[in-house]
Amino acid sequence: MPRPKPVVFGLYAWTPDYGYRYIHPANRRSFEWLEPVGKVFEKIDETDDWISLRYDEQQFLVSSELFKEIHQKPAFSFGDLVKTTVLPLHQGLVSDVFFHEADDTFRFQLVEKKRKVQRVFEAEELVSE
Repeated sequence: MPRPKPVVFGLYAWTPDYGYRYIHPANRRSFEWLEPVGKVFEKIDETDDWISLRYDEQQFLVSSELFKEIHQKPAFSFGDLVKTTVLPLHQGLVSDVFFHEADDTFRFQLVEKKRKVQRVFEAEELVSE
């Protein structure tokens, strides 16, 4: 039985100014609404024409030209149950993963009781539940 592919994390720094040729026609509107700059994607598959990226529960087909692999793994990923170690205390699921290139750090946003917590947290401000 073949081994599963390791998850590859990366950035996709696309904005509408680049044009839509980088985004599969079926994914253009939803990818634009996502505002992908700075968000960490999981590369889950690739073909000759497109790569398949996952962000939270969404999947997108995009051109590989703008994908930039991140060689480190984030401390938490989509759907991980975490709690904060800073006040005010929160407990929820990781809904967004961001990468700050200037200082090579990941940041995380949570959903608590079906609502997004407005604050974005550093990895050291969270623990697995």
